[in-house]
Amino acid sequence: MSVEIRVPQLGESIVEATIGQWLKHEGDSVTEGEPVVELETEKVNMEVVAPANGVLQSIAKQQGDTVAIGETLAVLAEATQPAPPAAPAATTKIEAKAESGSAESGETAQETSRATPLARRIASEHGLDLALIHGSGTGGRITQDDVTGYLRTQENGTNRPSAPTTAPAATTTPAATTTPAATIAPPRAAAPSPAPAPSTPAMPAPSGAPASGRWEERIRMTRRRQTIARRMLEARQSTAMLTTFNEVDMTAILEMRKRHRDTFKERYGVSLGFMSFFTRAVVGALKAFPRLNAEIQGTDILLKHYYDIGVAVSTEEGLVVPVVRDADRMSFAQIEQRIADLARRARNGELTMDDLQGGTFTITNGGVFGSLLSTPILNTPQVGILGMHKIEERPIALNGQVVIRPMMYVALSYDHRIVDGSESVSFLVRVKQLLEDPEALLLEA
Repeated sequence: MSVEIRVPQLGESIVEATIGQWLKHEGDSVTEGEPVVELETEKVNMEVVAPANGVLQSIAKQQGDTVAIGETLAVLAEATQPAPPAAPAATTKIEAKAESGSAESGETAQETSRATPLARRIASEHGLDLALIHGSGTGGRITQDDVTGYLRTQENGTNRPSAPTTAPAATTTPAATTTPAATIAPPRAAAPSPAPAPSTPAMPAPSGAPASGRWEERIRMTRRRQTIARRMLEARQSTAMLTTFNEVDMTAILEMRKRHRDTFKERYGVSLGFMSFFTRAVVGALKAFPRLNAEIQGTDILLKHYYDIGVAVSTEEGLVVPVVRDADRMSFAQIEQRIADLARRARNGELTMDDLQGGTFTITNGGVFGSLLSTPILNTPQVGILGMHKIEERPIALNGQVVIRPMMYVALSYDHRIVDGSESVSFLVRVKQLLEDPEALLLEA
């Protein structure tokens, strides 16, 4: 009996996806619940699993195709009796041994299926064998952090392969043409010093690149990158966006973090960062200026009396904005724990649709990349976004004297259709006041 593998529900407001890559091929045996194909949506990547045991009979959609909810992706020839789990593995190993002569390569498919999409992509780009990497995710799943950690150990010299045996020969050959003594010298004298060894596997030019080094590469936009491009353009074209700026003296926050950093980490298992201060300050300012916690629906203004703060996270696949829900009800520790968890899952490709939906206001931090000043773009339909930037010591005038203080520029972009200029400036001033007096944040709670 045949079973169709169809595109599942993708989440609120998402009606189509792009075929990212097939994890199985026609003729492959699959077990119920095993990932078969990866779909790219505008928010997250997701895997479609086999609904039953069987053999992948035919694939209806190819990589790069756009598919809608309910469309048939493939046809599975359902097994009348589930095959013993050991049989497919044994067959795979035998075939792999015949092709590569190694027992380890027989486990490649299994290792690939238990790695996140982003981890598989990074491993593929660097030519890594996932079987060599230990997974730290749920159920031993290999995550992005596992792959990048493995790469770092290789760069630091751990498990680095020895220099190719052909290197000394390549060195002695030209030497022999210039002086006969070089052919009599022992190989050790002719061998290069260990220092250049890491540079020998330098990044090679692509096989199709011309000798001149002038070449181009065409890369298909991922569904997420297409969505980012479209939404950024829509935000500029469909809103009356304006930005106002201010600066914050970070002295009090830095001193508070220094005093409580160790005890906070020991007690709550997470570092006391800046995001908890900014999240609480934003919530306090939103309560005072509710139109920045709203959205436009036709000719109505929908004021939201709850505070779901989106926090922009940069990943290998593009920017995502997971949401810290009910931030007004959370302590500093709860905010830091929630943000750390969301950031980790974002970089490992483990966010769900629920993590990304329904934010009322967004905070983005370009300072982690060294940005001193920028203009953030609205995350529509929200009408406000706060941009954080790099903390830099600057001379300022304080009480009639010039002093050096750690300062941060902050930027508020807002939709001028419902937020007036005086309201936006007052909002940002309130954020500044709360940040420069952290004890006031406790009173806001």
